Amino acid sequence: MNTVELKSDLHNLIDKVEDPIILNALRAILSKEVRRDFWDELPLSVQESVKKGMEQANRGETRPHSEVMKKYKKWL
Repeated sequence: MNTVELKSDLHNLIDKVEDPIILNALRAILSKEVRRDFWDELPLSVQESVKKGMEQANRGETRPHSEVMKKYKKWL
């Protein structure tokens, strides 16, 4: 079953549901999927590294792009 067929099948099944508890549970599940943030999908080690970099940048601990490019040009 491809994605379009699966969605259609789910729509048909949901249309038959009358129980508000089930409908609210489905809404909660689907809302979570829609609101998923890529940040939450990143490994904790990556999140910590990004946070550390942002803190360093906020303290002014940065280097100009041109300086970084000089150092790493041989690998690019």
